[in-house]
Amino acid sequence: MSEKNQTEKQVYKKQSRAGMIWRQYKKNKLSMFSLVLILLVALVAILAPLIAPYGATEQKVADRFLGPCAAHLFGTDGLGRDIFSRILYGARISMTVGLISTSVSAFFGIILGAIAGFYGGKIDNIIMRILDVFMAIPNMLMAVVLSATLGTGIFNCMLAVGITGVPNMARVARASVMTQRNQEYIESARSNNAGNGRIIFRYVLPNALSPIFVAVASGIANAITVAASLSFIGLGIQPPNPEWGAMLAAGREYIMKYPWLCIFPGIAILITVFCLNNIGDGLRDALDPRLKN
Repeated sequence: MSEKNQTEKQVYKKQSRAGMIWRQYKKNKLSMFSLVLILLVALVAILAPLIAPYGATEQKVADRFLGPCAAHLFGTDGLGRDIFSRILYGARISMTVGLISTSVSAFFGIILGAIAGFYGGKIDNIIMRILDVFMAIPNMLMAVVLSATLGTGIFNCMLAVGITGVPNMARVARASVMTQRNQEYIESARSNNAGNGRIIFRYVLPNALSPIFVAVASGIANAITVAASLSFIGLGIQPPNPEWGAMLAAGREYIMKYPWLCIFPGIAILITVFCLNNIGDGLRDALDPRLKN
């Protein structure tokens, strides 16, 4: 068989596998609904300046503490800012924090986990014992310590949340790589004088990505939750940035008298995290051959 035919056959197999995964994923109605909803949230985040009826920091003191009405769908806060507009802009911040934080976790976690899982022995013990020390500390507590050390702000918040997620991502990558390192195709690559680095990144990781994809989807949801929690206690993204956790913190003082100040940011966090977790569950079911009909 010619090299061209082999390449075409590999492309066809990849397309067929992707199609098979997609068909399996579509069977999960809740996951499909969540995917559509999270895509809508992402679209809203991108188009926030065009959709929002008011600016994120635009103040109208005469309209302060207005309840939901035609002019202000979700009401206004103590400075007369439109809550609906702030939630739309907040989607941009929360999604960005979730994606970048999880990218940081995945980048370092996959590298550390792949090295530990592939080499094993002393290297595995050293890497995993260090990560176990961090795993022994609750994620939220670790994020609080890092945020207090690095300082507040969007960049520091993303960095703190990203570092917090590294140990879990590394463990997932390590377990996935360990299932692949003794496969026959690894021996075939070694017989062709492929180096360890090439084997890890060219052969092992592409075949070990399924559990990692699921971990990434769940990691984004966790990152959004942790970032919102940090902002809520004053260690994350600071006002006047329209971050959902910071909006909750600003509204808690008035929650009994003006409950919409907390209800709508809380619902935004709930829907986003719920959808991302369902997407992760759907990916897990679609990628696990034991769960296929």
